[in-house]
Amino acid sequence: MSTPFGLDFGNDNSVLAVARNRGIDIVVNEVSNRATPSVVGFGPKNRYLGESGKTKQTSNVKNTVTGLKRIVGLSYEDKDFEQESKYITSKLVKMDDGKVGAQVRLAGEQQTFSGAQLAAMYMDKVKDTVVSETKANISDVCVAVPTWYTEAQRYTIADAARIAGLNPVRIVNDITAAAVSYGVFKTDLPEGEEKPRIVALVDIGHSSYTCSIMAFKKGELKVLGTAFDKHFGGRDFDRAITEHFADEFKGKFKIDIRENPKAYNRVLTASEKLKKVLSANTAAPFNLESVMNDVDVHSQLTREELEELVKPLLERVTEPVTRALAQAGISAEEVDFVELIGGTTRIPTLKTSISEAFGKPLSTTLNQDEAIAKGAAFICAIHSPTLRVRPFKFEDIHPYSVSYSWDKQAEDEDTLEVFTKNSTFPSTKMITLHRTGDFAMEAFYTNKEELPVNVEQKIAKWEISGVELGEGEESVPVKLKLRCDPSGLHIIEEAYTLEDIVVKEEIPLPEDAPEDAVPEFKEVTKTVKKADLTITAHTFAMDSKTLNELTEKENELHAQDKLVFETEDRKNALEEYIYTLRGKLEEEYADFASDAEKTRLKEMLQKAEDWLYDEGYDSIKAKYIAKYEELASLGNLIKGRYQQKQEEKRQALRAKQEASQMADLAAKLAAQRKAEAESKDKKTDAEGDVELD
Repeated sequence: MSTPFGLDFGNDNSVLAVARNRGIDIVVNEVSNRATPSVVGFGPKNRYLGESGKTKQTSNVKNTVTGLKRIVGLSYEDKDFEQESKYITSKLVKMDDGKVGAQVRLAGEQQTFSGAQLAAMYMDKVKDTVVSETKANISDVCVAVPTWYTEAQRYTIADAARIAGLNPVRIVNDITAAAVSYGVFKTDLPEGEEKPRIVALVDIGHSSYTCSIMAFKKGELKVLGTAFDKHFGGRDFDRAITEHFADEFKGKFKIDIRENPKAYNRVLTASEKLKKVLSANTAAPFNLESVMNDVDVHSQLTREELEELVKPLLERVTEPVTRALAQAGISAEEVDFVELIGGTTRIPTLKTSISEAFGKPLSTTLNQDEAIAKGAAFICAIHSPTLRVRPFKFEDIHPYSVSYSWDKQAEDEDTLEVFTKNSTFPSTKMITLHRTGDFAMEAFYTNKEELPVNVEQKIAKWEISGVELGEGEESVPVKLKLRCDPSGLHIIEEAYTLEDIVVKEEIPLPEDAPEDAVPEFKEVTKTVKKADLTITAHTFAMDSKTLNELTEKENELHAQDKLVFETEDRKNALEEYIYTLRGKLEEEYADFASDAEKTRLKEMLQKAEDWLYDEGYDSIKAKYIAKYEELASLGNLIKGRYQQKQEEKRQALRAKQEASQMADLAAKLAAQRKAEAESKDKKTDAEGDVELD
């Protein structure tokens, strides 16, 4: 049985959660952090994923890929590409399919990986983290992604999960996952005919800002409106601080950190920490040693100065709020609560602006960093066939209208708007077409002018085959089941032909009919399913051949990482054994080895140490094991004598303690018997005394 796994796929950090023990638990990583850096790094032998990638980022800046969430499914020609490339230090290139990939050096070779592969590498890492922490089987996952993800990006994330060996049961909007977390764990929500609670969720994370208006009742949630700003987040504050100091250091210390990627990254990292300090303090110092050219830098920044640096950004704070309220068709006064999530909402000036926009105080009853992951884990649990969860119904909304067309090559092309803007999903629509043969259908966003300029209007295409005309038929009715599934993906779930058949139906007898009345029948025509049709989908999903190839590639890289880790582990074990055994040979083991054995073992240890730091510095796992076993063949013999002597001492001490305990017990029993005898004698003497007159 798979334990439900929820992944809040963040731009800077990701949070992992599982549904178990009748609750939702956050999974800590290998260094006990509750959030794992969304980083994929590449080195001379292996990859550095998560925490290790973040640790090595400054020294490995060109081979470290960040911003995975932003480059997944991103087109190289997209206007957002120029914006994203400012934040990513690795080299971004154009892949064969026109999407963005990263060019890095791995194991001494230049290699290129797609956004899907990079996301899969990271998901494979966090899957191992969850398995290691929970000791459970992990296969099903619900991934929380930004509301602004296109259909192409949602398919890419699903493919990345499959490459990592996971089954993506649902791709959910992150703000909706947080709302599910709110709805499930709140105990005071209205019920039945009561007015629903209107809650505005405001999520400002590392790279984007989303505002969603939700209606809550006990056991259900409905999204009323959602708006976003794709380029408003904590990283914009970090970049503004870094650019400010870059200008200052150029004049003050005569260094230009923009010319040195490592120096720039160090200042950027320190700027992020400074930003967090300024959330709680009005001013903070800034000091860094040896930034570049052996120059130490120092400065300070006040909260007012920071707000001035990001003034153009702050002017856009209320835009998503205004648009979300307009889409929901309500006023700010009708909102009951405003909940904040996301780390960047801790910045005081943002909190003030949002509070003023709604005209009411803000709430932080949700865990700002973990609410999305917990909601995603709960949603994954809903899809589990073996778990019982608290009933909770939730619906998201279509941000754009979606239409379907057919007879694309014919002059009489037909189009039908199927899923209207702001309608809820998941949803299903049935339509009937009259066809003369096989045909194709396309799904597309109805109004191109409503779309962001980087979103392709076409969504998917399907070829429907197997349509056969009967004798004398000019056309045959075809029933199509069109669906927007829970992940917001548009599919044709079923297609089949219909036929009319004549059946006999019994005519109901009148109430006063005699008991022996003979029933009468009438012939009626019914439309029934005739035959299933074959649906060939052409979506943004990866074809099976490519998916299998990339899965094999990821498995190879995973195995290589594991081998490098195990090799390093055996190398460290050998090094530790050499120094430990050498020290003990002069102390604890000194009386348990002959002079010849000591001389021989010392020579072996010296040779092993020389080999380890010379030709064995970069050897293979098997050689480290062989060297260890060679030393252990004699070292363990001496160790065995020492342990035997220690065991003899322990046995002797135990025997002495037991003898002492037995002696004490015997003495105690003897004293007890003596006391009882004396007591008996006194009683006898008392009974023998006779008083005479």
